[in-house]
Amino acid sequence: MRTVGVEEELLLIDRESGEPRALSSAVLARAARDTGENTGVEPQDSDYRAPEEETFETELQGQQLEFATQPRTSMDSLLDEVVRWRADADRHAGDVGGAVAALATSPLPVSPKLNVGPRYQWMDEQFGLTTQEQLTCGCHIHVSVDSDEEGVAVIDRVRPWLPVLVALSGNSPYWQGNDSRYSSYRNRVWGRWPMAGPTELFGSAGEYQRQVDDMVASGVLRDRGMVYFDARLSHRYPTVEIRVADVCLEASTTILVAALARALVETAARDWRAGRPPLPHGVSLLRLAAWRAARSGVDEVLLDPVTMRPAPGADVVRALIDHVEDALADTGDLDMVRRTAAGLLEHGNGARVQRELVERTGSLSAMVAECVRRTQAS
Repeated sequence: MRTVGVEEELLLIDRESGEPRALSSAVLARAARDTGENTGVEPQDSDYRAPEEETFETELQGQQLEFATQPRTSMDSLLDEVVRWRADADRHAGDVGGAVAALATSPLPVSPKLNVGPRYQWMDEQFGLTTQEQLTCGCHIHVSVDSDEEGVAVIDRVRPWLPVLVALSGNSPYWQGNDSRYSSYRNRVWGRWPMAGPTELFGSAGEYQRQVDDMVASGVLRDRGMVYFDARLSHRYPTVEIRVADVCLEASTTILVAALARALVETAARDWRAGRPPLPHGVSLLRLAAWRAARSGVDEVLLDPVTMRPAPGADVVRALIDHVEDALADTGDLDMVRRTAAGLLEHGNGARVQRELVERTGSLSAMVAECVRRTQAS
């Protein structure tokens, strides 16, 4: 069974006001004191951690904290670990007057504070305001693959289905105190990076590596870790990393996305071995599908991944589950995915929850406080 690892980026906030605070260094120091971890290492836009590596890391901005799970085969154990690290992160933040919220953008106005380090300084000099404004929290899913050839075959075949994960995970409706009118505004802000987004068909591992080499040789990227494809080969571990999801408000949604990501990888690998070609959609259509998903979430229309024509969001979610049904059944995840997806379609993704909380309380701060509580729920 393929292993799955999760990286989550959490928003560090003031426990009283809900405003983002640049507490990452202080939180990492508390974690290091409590656990003896070698925390605070500047990541290389990296991947899920090996067992001997640290759990918590800094991210681009001081108002962010990242953790990574171990590779797991069981979704129950993955859920337990996500819940544990969210709780530990909140405990460490609480020691310095803060809290963590699984929000993909800050609902309240914020002036991001860039973390120190040569990598972040290089990004600031290279990309300017794009770097300075980039306070977004994502969820990255790593799924094991047997080889680079299998991994690239998977990347080619999962492309049209990834916007559905954007819609399910949408958890960033607010930006600088305003309703963006998007479900995942993080997706739109993330797309400002010139090396981010969907890819054309590669066809082979050799072509994938040639394109990555050319991108680095252009000088626009610092290294291979800055290849921000929607799905990419890890340059450290034998995984495909799917990078489209917002950090999810509730841990159960994270596990839904992780289970669907693994099933997509397994289904794509089976199609490749059976000689079934990938859908030939070009990047232009894939970008439209991603925009539609970021705008609508699951509450309105999405683009059907096969036809690239509008269809009700709930129908497209069910089409994704049907597409990967055999893989979900083989891992024992099918009932959980159907149940969790049905609940999400009924009650809404994080974006809908945030908007309903604001409508009920009339306050962004009160909404953030409730989201802090939901971040800790299982």
